[in-house]
Amino acid sequence: MTLLVLPGPVRGRLRPPGDKSVSHRVVLLGGIAEGVVVARGFLVAADTMATVRCMRALGVDVEVTGESVRVAGRGLYGLRAPRHVLDVGNSGTTIRLLCGILSGHPFEATLTGDDSIRRRPMDRVIRPLQKMGASFEAHLGRFAPLRVRGGVLRAIRYALPIPSAQVKSAILLAGLYAEGETAVTEPQPSRDHTERLLEAMGASLTVRDLEGGSREITVRGPTQPQGVGLDIPGDLSSAAFFLVGAAAKPGSDLVVERVGLNPTRTGVLDVLRTMGAHIEVTELDEQGGEPVGTLRVRGARLRGVQISGGLIPRLVDELPVLAVAAAVAEGETVVRDASELRVKESDRISAIVRNLRTLGVKAEELPDGFVVRGGRIRGGVVESGGDHRIAMAFAVAGRLSEEGVRVVDTDCIATSFPEFEAWLRSLS
Repeated sequence: MTLLVLPGPVRGRLRPPGDKSVSHRVVLLGGIAEGVVVARGFLVAADTMATVRCMRALGVDVEVTGESVRVAGRGLYGLRAPRHVLDVGNSGTTIRLLCGILSGHPFEATLTGDDSIRRRPMDRVIRPLQKMGASFEAHLGRFAPLRVRGGVLRAIRYALPIPSAQVKSAILLAGLYAEGETAVTEPQPSRDHTERLLEAMGASLTVRDLEGGSREITVRGPTQPQGVGLDIPGDLSSAAFFLVGAAAKPGSDLVVERVGLNPTRTGVLDVLRTMGAHIEVTELDEQGGEPVGTLRVRGARLRGVQISGGLIPRLVDELPVLAVAAAVAEGETVVRDASELRVKESDRISAIVRNLRTLGVKAEELPDGFVVRGGRIRGGVVESGGDHRIAMAFAVAGRLSEEGVRVVDTDCIATSFPEFEAWLRSLS
């Protein structure tokens, strides 16, 4: 499928779909809880439904009704061996977090996914789980399909070489099964939805800030999560496409309601403000253990910035659309320390630079990021490469362009934001 987006401001009100990261974790943790987890605001998308299917295959009763999900937990050790291979589709969160949970179960399971998943490295999650006592077989030692055999786990202390919420979460989930304290140190804070949900479900967990900006998270096991009822906030990563489109287009005026404002996710707002965006935050509250609020963004002429260091884990998913904003900003934008972009659903650094050049923007690759020399987006035809965030980012480029942008291969958007195109057309 292709999507043609013509230039114009972004105006109106948006309540974004439920947070994808939280939706995954509600189903995964709900499956090993004692009791029932009920969540409102669940994101129904290809990625989250892959998690639902995998947990059902492991014996968990999961009911999805509209935007609500009910998970009848089977307890910490209650999952059953799957009869077939567990297919996670395009979801990196599903495969990595399931590795942590399955490490605590004394049976064998095989996990695989689509072509993109089978190209993404899994050794970063395999290594620490092997140290805890789980057994893995992987294609070429680091790629899916993965064969996992769990059992009796031992607690470890593990320092992440680079920030990764998925790897951190896998270790913490395995730590629920290990006798003693499992501690993970991350060099900079990454999204902490797993920690927040574990605390809400009664797990014994501590978080400690260390010198130099690093953070240590410790979980004491074995510990049994308990059922809970909660509301899932709107997804800031989904809203970011419209926030950036509005911020970078003079004449825009957008209100985004009840969106998650978890500080480990709000780097995109910090960068937009530094670029000169007009952003107001109101109606601050808490929802499901997560801070939420309403944002109003009005269009302005933005300026280039430097993005690097501890900011990167807080906005790594938003870098494609921030690159689009940089293309119409005054001056130069430089992104460094973002090599993680090369092992996402696509090599996003290459995809960003290639597509910006196609649209007449001066851009170049760096080993760990990119440089964009702003001014204008002429327009043209770009390829998503099957990557949902690239597809949505360059759809937004159409709004900021002079001639319009046609994005080829947009079916992938359904993995995280099925309503994206409808919202894009309505916010005119």
